[in-house]
Amino acid sequence: MSAPGPLPGPLPGPRPGPPPRRFSAEDTDDVEHPAVQAAVQAMANAAALAPADQIAQYEAAYQTLRETLATIDQA
Repeated sequence: MSAPGPLPGPLPGPRPGPPPRRFSAEDTDDVEHPAVQAAVQAMANAAALAPADQIAQYEAAYQTLRETLATIDQA
């Protein structure tokens, strides 16, 4: 028996889908929580600090977010 010849073109396979959708500020209904906004801003501001000072900023933001989420869960 002889070896089979080359395949007639590419094999069918899964087709790639669209890229995953990314969240943007435009996706919200302009609903903002002041404590969350302040925590996000504090984290952004921390980037300009020395690494040792960043830790305290990140921990404070984390605590604010935890407390805020806890109040949302209770509502």
